[in-house]
Amino acid sequence: MLAEIFEISLDDLANYEPEENMGLGLPPKGKHLFGAVTVGDKGQIVIPAKARKLFEISSGDQLVVLGDEAQGLAIMKSEKFLAFADAIRSGTVEK
Repeated sequence: MLAEIFEISLDDLANYEPEENMGLGLPPKGKHLFGAVTVGDKGQIVIPAKARKLFEISSGDQLVVLGDEAQGLAIMKSEKFLAFADAIRSGTVEK
């Protein structure tokens, strides 16, 4: 019941470590802050292991990088993006 009240997962309620969330409070259920990454000389970043596991990202997967100057960057698996784009084209996306 506490997890529902605070909109967090039971795992976070029982096992939360503030340093895992850069010292910030618990994120709402389904929201994540995986930490900071450093951009390399060629613009490459390493996606944190916890994020790769949660989103099933493996070596060789193709990712799409989206950008919004007002809101920032988003990264998603290309097949998910293409499926979403197809749903928009066909008019099957719910509002």
